[in-house]
Amino acid sequence: MLYAEGKRDDALKVMSAAADAKDKTEKHPVTPGVPKPARELYGVMLLDSGNARDALVAFEATLKKEPNRLGAYVGAAKAAEKSGESAKAHEYYSKVVAIADAADNTRTEVTDARAFLTKR
Repeated sequence: MLYAEGKRDDALKVMSAAADAKDKTEKHPVTPGVPKPARELYGVMLLDSGNARDALVAFEATLKKEPNRLGAYVGAAKAAEKSGESAKAHEYYSKVVAIADAADNTRTEVTDARAFLTKR
């Protein structure tokens, strides 16, 4: 809500606290995963706010706790690219393509990943 109202600093503080709290909570092994982890949402907000370096840290933290999340890899790739870390961007875009290679080819995330990988 705060983010949608343009109160980005307040929204980032609240989301950071939520992500920290969520990181301390273990998921029961028989429950499904959350649709989008709080730390991943925090990364999206940071990236959208122009803070690519901190966004990359948030996406990488998400991937450590919840590996193979397509959204986290997409976010990490974009954040790495915007941070000028092309080797990391290449690594993460490669993961995006590997995970979603057999998926619907209309997904822009996969198309963008392929485009990045072919320009190197």
